[in-house]
Amino acid sequence: MKLKDEKITKAIIERFTKKFVDNLNQDVIIAGAGPAGLTTAYYLAKAGYKVSVFERKLSIGGGMWGGGMMFNEIVVGEEGKNILDEFGVRTEKYDDGYYTADSVETISTICSKAVKAGVKVFNCMSVEDVMIEKDGVSGVVINWSAVETSNLHVDPLSIRSKIVVEATGHPLEVLKILENKVDGNLFTKTGKIIGERSMNAEIGEKAVVENTREIFKNVYVCGMAANAAFGGNRMGPIFGGMILSGKKLANMIIDKFQNMNVEKMVEIEETK
Repeated sequence: MKLKDEKITKAIIERFTKKFVDNLNQDVIIAGAGPAGLTTAYYLAKAGYKVSVFERKLSIGGGMWGGGMMFNEIVVGEEGKNILDEFGVRTEKYDDGYYTADSVETISTICSKAVKAGVKVFNCMSVEDVMIEKDGVSGVVINWSAVETSNLHVDPLSIRSKIVVEATGHPLEVLKILENKVDGNLFTKTGKIIGERSMNAEIGEKAVVENTREIFKNVYVCGMAANAAFGGNRMGPIFGGMILSGKKLANMIIDKFQNMNVEKMVEIEETK
């Protein structure tokens, strides 16, 4: 069979366009495809909810790819190991309470599991604004990351969702938008972004799970974004708290949807 270049182009454009159009209305939109955001997405999709992840970079994974200072190994504790076992990621005991894993295997596996569960990942797209209605945030405004990088004046597009998750890590890209543009305060002690404190793995690992919660109406934080928002410590290349944060947030959102009797969009579309 002779391959036609124009047919290759047509296939890419048509299939991407369908994927994009089919995901203009979501149960949950997650900004940031790091370990916490992808873990949240996986458990939500596994429960049958419609989830998209928007990542401004070409690659997914956040800081996990590089392990610690580009030594591509990560450390997790006992609870984090249990989740990695569920994902099928290989771990090796280093000492009591310390387990190591290959960072490339870990994040690529989490991403693969999330996509196979039904998550749609849109890379090279930045969340540059949010949509606000009287009941709170109702979606995000996106543009190609290359447009932002090139400083071009190109109008963005909007995607609707019931919940928006801030998972951009240290930069807090979504929350900074909220802080500057919305009426009312964030759900922090000061009403503003508090900012992360210095590195302390023991405190930071616990705090990242504790700080995983709603921070504005229909907006939740997880992973390092949670500590940066609520004033927790950074924890460095120990990642158990990140994936525990993602799983906790997924369960919180599932509980909220069930309490609100929210129908899953995936199920609705299957009946059409």
